[in-house]
Amino acid sequence: MTAENHRKDWMGLLARAKPARLAALFPDLPDHSLLRAPEVGAVMVRGRIGGDGSAFNLGEMTVTRCSLALPDGRVGHAHVQGRDKTHALRAAVLDALLQGGQASEVITTLRAEEAARRLARAEKAAATRVEFFTLVRGEDP
Repeated sequence: MTAENHRKDWMGLLARAKPARLAALFPDLPDHSLLRAPEVGAVMVRGRIGGDGSAFNLGEMTVTRCSLALPDGRVGHAHVQGRDKTHALRAAVLDALLQGGQASEVITTLRAEEAARRLARAEKAAATRVEFFTLVRGEDP
């Protein structure tokens, strides 16, 4: 896996993380300077019928973005769903730290928690699965 794929992975985890959980795992922010203060906006969400049909505009989604720099020059970015400016700020700080190999325990914890949630959801769905079968009648040729 390339470094860019790792970054894509951790940025997704940070964006999907619950803000309160992220704050509990990483309560103290290091010194940083804001390049783009957390700001709320909207993005257009696009969809495709069947995954390969022509694209259509599904609707708008509220997002908050933030960009910052650490004293050593590393730059962190974040885009998170919703209006939580603190979540975007904390995710951007973690993005910058992770580029230098720091704070990896936060990502390890978030990854394990997300895997456990997905497994629990899959097990719950599997418990309600219905199997259909067809009986062959002997009178039909």
